Amino acid sequence: MCGRYMFQPDKNPEIKRIYQLAVKAGYNPKVGEVFPTDETALIVAGKKQVDVIGMKWGFPGFKKGQSIINARSETVQNKSMFAQSFQKRRCVYPTTGFFEWSKSKQKYKFNFSNDPETLFIAGCYNYFDGVPQSILFTTQPNESMIQIHDRMPLILQKNQINAWIYDDKFAEQFLYQAMPKLISEAEE
Repeated sequence: MCGRYMFQPDKNPEIKRIYQLAVKAGYNPKVGEVFPTDETALIVAGKKQVDVIGMKWGFPGFKKGQSIINARSETVQNKSMFAQSFQKRRCVYPTTGFFEWSKSKQKYKFNFSNDPETLFIAGCYNYFDGVPQSILFTTQPNESMIQIHDRMPLILQKNQINAWIYDDKFAEQFLYQAMPKLISEAEE
């Protein structure tokens, strides 16, 4: 679920600002189509307000070379791999949409509209050998997604970012929230 997403600073002023903040802080987030293990821009807790940093997408898997790129929101608090990261190191993926493939292998791009609007995805991160790495959360699909795939990203509204990052009670409750309606566009 959600194995790729878009990060388009050239087509979205809000994403451009996030990209600039990451670069100014010394990071080099991937632009365009972002793949697992790419360095991506993330919004994380700062000392007084949120910060934008760059971080590799994916936790190390159980086998050499494997990456775990997402976690089910419904079980994240019970899984030892994710529970502490969820409690202490929540983050947000700023995107301009994500991709999903149907059972017939048709690729679809999802967003709020056909324009590259900002779409925020909830996640968390942890340190592996001193290096921070992140995962995003998925949830039950709503009616705009269920015909294509059985999972969808846990999507935040912009005004929910601070609560997701700093408010434990909000974050715990948000894991079970209904997701906003999205539109899909078949890709070539």
